[in-house]
Parts: sequence; structure tokens; C-alpha cells
Amino acid sequence: MTFNSKETVIKLPFIKGNKNHLGSLYFGALSIGADLSGGLSAMYHIKESQKNIHLSFKDFHAEFLKRPMHDTYFYNSQGDQIALFVQEVIKNQGTRMNFPLEIIARCPDISEDPVANFQLTLSLKLPTRS
Repeated sequence: MTFNSKETVIKLPFIKGNKNHLGSLYFGALSIGADLSGGLSAMYHIKESQKNIHLSFKDFHAEFLKRPMHDTYFYNSQGDQIALFVQEVIKNQGTRMNFPLEIIARCPDISEDPVANFQLTLSLKLPTRS
């Protein structure tokens, strides 16, 4: 895993427990990699804000391009945009806001070409105080 305020890269190992009957990574394993890559970055920026922002995903879209047959890496390089989005959510306290996350999955030991592209809609809200 590589993580900083600008980029999150999650490595999903190509091991027996992650493989389907075709010998590639399970759909569920791929979905978890995408979720972690986008969600970890959002959680980091929420924690930095020191606000109790509620995080969820509104939707999940995937485009599978090739069968992942090796260790797969999930890349999200929207950290700066996510940080700005968190600040916007704080300014609009009480309003649920959405932001599209783009995640690219690659097996770089084989090729730099993507094996899958994901779009998850990050949905954040800072509740109003009671």
C-alpha cells in the first residue's frame, strides 16, 4: 500500500483465496480494492478536518477490461480534490454532497494497461448540531 494526502494505491495480492473459478480475481475482491482506494483517501481528509463527517458511497460503477491474473493495484490520485470537497462539505453543514471518485486497477508486473476502471460516488454530510 502507498498512501499520502494526494494518492492512495492499494495492492491486492493474487492468491488462492482471491481467485475465482477462471483463475482471475473475484469480482468481490476487485470491488473491495476499489472501495479501499477511494474510501481510505476520503477518511484521511475527514480525519484531518477534525469534523464528524459521515461517509458513504452513493453508487458503484465498474468497467472490467481484462482478467486480472496477477497482483492488482488500485490507484486513486484525487487526494487534493477530495481535500477540497471535504472543506466544501464543512461549509455546507447539514447538506449531503456527492463527489465522483475514479479508481484505476492495473497489474503492473504484466502491463501498465488498466484491467478495470471504477467510478464510486463519495457521499459526505456534516450533520447539523442538535
